[in-house]
Amino acid sequence: MRHKHGYRKLNRTSAHRKALLKNLAIALIEREKIETTVPKAKELKRYIERLVTTSRNADFNTHRQVFAALQDKEATKKIINEIAPKYVERNGGYTSIIKTRIRRGDATPMAYIAFV
Repeated sequence: MRHKHGYRKLNRTSAHRKALLKNLAIALIEREKIETTVPKAKELKRYIERLVTTSRNADFNTHRQVFAALQDKEATKKIINEIAPKYVERNGGYTSIIKTRIRRGDATPMAYIAFV
């Protein structure tokens, strides 16, 4: 049972899961809308919303914190300079998940995740 368990394992080791979320976050920042599976989208939502909340306070230390999470200079610049300023007045809820289809190969539910 997963009562009160803090996150989804996504059938991956901790390092693989961390790399997956980092790469999905970079893709979402660059494209502003991506399609992925529903469990991955829900976990990515938690990850990216923490980053945007941190990025709203744009100082040098924020750059360090966001770069430590993403390891990508262009994505770090874009989230701090373009995406986070849009949400200064908003308290959370920066992304939305829209369920789209059932993937044909393995019948996995798919969803779009995009910035609001």
